Amino acid sequence: MFRFAKEGYPFIFSFCTLTILFYISGLTIAGFISLIITAFMFFFFRDPEREIIHDSNAFCSPADGKVILIEEAYEDEVLHKKALRISIFMSPLNVHVNRSPCDGVVREVKYFPGRFFSAFKHEASIHNEHISMLLESERHGSIVVKQIAGSVARRAVCRVSPGDVLRQGERYGIIKFSSRVDIYLPLDTKVRVKLNEKVKAGITILGTRS
Repeated sequence: MFRFAKEGYPFIFSFCTLTILFYISGLTIAGFISLIITAFMFFFFRDPEREIIHDSNAFCSPADGKVILIEEAYEDEVLHKKALRISIFMSPLNVHVNRSPCDGVVREVKYFPGRFFSAFKHEASIHNEHISMLLESERHGSIVVKQIAGSVARRAVCRVSPGDVLRQGERYGIIKFSSRVDIYLPLDTKVRVKLNEKVKAGITILGTRS
C-alpha cells in the first residue's frame, strides 16, 4: 500500500488549495507553478512500504541516500565514547522517512539547537540543529542515530519517546527536505557499505557483528 508521511499533509493540502484558488481566479501561470510544487510535495513525502529482512546481527540503514562518511569518531553528546560513524546524505529526491537500524528500546531523545550548514559539510554533524536518539539493543548495546538538519531542511521530527520499543526497520521519524543522518555503531562492527554507495532505509545493511 502506498502512503505518505503524516508530516507532509499540511504541505500537500496547502499547495493543493493554492492551486485550486489560483486556477479559479484565472491566474493560470501561478496555478501551474503551484501545481508543480504540489506534485513535488506528493513525491517528497512519499512513504512506501518495504519488506524488512530482520537480522539480529546486522544494522540496516536508517535513511535513504548516499554514504558520505565512514570513520571512527568520538560521540560526545550521548555515548561519550568512540564509535563507528556512518553518515548518509539525503537529497530532495530521496524518501526522507527514517527507520530503526536494529531492534531496541529508546532510552534518550535529545534536541540540540544549532546552525544550518550544508549537510555535506563536516561542520553540519557538529554545529547543525539535530535530534539524537539513543537506542539500547539487547544484542549490540547502545546505538545513536542523529537526525541532522541541513541548509534547506530545517525541521527534523522524531516520533518516539524514551521507553518506546522499536523493531528493526520500523519508522521512527522524518527530516523535511534535504538533510543528513549520522549513525554511531560499536567499533567492532564490520562495515558492509562503501563511500558514495546509495543506501535504502530498512533494506541496505550498513554493517554486521558476529
